[in-house]
Amino acid sequence: MRINENTLLEGKHVVLVPYNAEHVPRYHQWMASPELQKLTASEPLTLEEEYEMQRSWREDTDKCTFIILDKQRWADPSFPEEECMVGDVNIFLTDPSDPSLAELELMIAESSYRGKGLGKEVARMMICYGINKLGVKKFEVKIGLENKVSIAMFKKIHFHVLSSSEVFQEITLGLTVNEALQQELLATLDFMQEREYQKLKNYRHEGKNSSTMPAHQS
Repeated sequence: MRINENTLLEGKHVVLVPYNAEHVPRYHQWMASPELQKLTASEPLTLEEEYEMQRSWREDTDKCTFIILDKQRWADPSFPEEECMVGDVNIFLTDPSDPSLAELELMIAESSYRGKGLGKEVARMMICYGINKLGVKKFEVKIGLENKVSIAMFKKIHFHVLSSSEVFQEITLGLTVNEALQQELLATLDFMQEREYQKLKNYRHEGKNSSTMPAHQS
């Protein structure tokens, strides 16, 4: 999607930025891992195929992708953005007849960042973005049955079991957004800021601390 091509979402511990070509080599390294291939039910791609996938996701009208960055490292302009990458998060609009339904995918690819609450923060940020910017009201996640940590994390943020398949070794969890949930998200994500990605990127290239730039006023 192009809707987020100049959008940066800043949380407490993470920063979400659009998936761009400069992120592809690091992403490709991640997806060469058999562990991540299994967790994400993905097949390995060549580097060129990965670049094609990035271009496709940018242009497709049914996919919204952000790269997850370590906020502490990202705030230091001496670290290239690619060295701040820890994972990615996606919203897929899966049903053309129901644009309020979306599938959420989240990956903390760097193992040293797992178990620190980043997944929960990113999931809540992306749900909030999906509600406010994409009009999503129903979210689903598909998780491998062996991935107990992710299943538990999504259950903690009010997802419930929709179905489970022993054949595909996969469980589907769902969340329907209501007024109470929206109010809870607003209250617990009052720290989240939407900022202009390109301006912040230019700040970093100039060697300035990104956190000193004012928030985007929409």
